[in-house]
Order: sequence, then structure tokens, then C-alpha cells
Amino acid sequence: MSLSFAEIEKAAANLPLEERARLIGALIASLEPADEGDIEAAWEQEVLARSKEIRDGIVSPVSADEALERVRRDLR
Repeated sequence: MSLSFAEIEKAAANLPLEERARLIGALIASLEPADEGDIEAAWEQEVLARSKEIRDGIVSPVSADEALERVRRDLR
């Protein structure tokens, strides 16, 4: 017997926070391509490039609060 989406959703919502987070991670990982090495390498290159932009003064970092406020303002 398989569970319906609604049953799975209800069961997941009743899990403790940490287990819900683990479930989310597992579900997202199941959607990713099998070869994660390329993805990890791409993220590493992105991090290095962004770090260099900050060090070189090309961009200025902002706090998470400020970034979220900018997004909210742009969505209005």
C-alpha cells in the first residue's frame, strides 16, 4: 500500500524540526544529478570568484537583513 501525497505531507509536518530539515535535504539531493563532483567544483569556482570581487573592491558585501530588505523592496 502506497501513501498519498497528502498523507506523506501530513506525516512530514509532524516530524521534529531537525528531521524535517534532513528530509528536505534528502528530497533535494534526490533531484540532483548523479555526478555531484561537477556541481561542487562549480560552486567552489563561484565562491572563489565572488571572494576575489570582494577583496578587489568590485563589490561590497551586505548583511542578510539588508539583502532580504532589497529583495522585498524590489518585489513590491
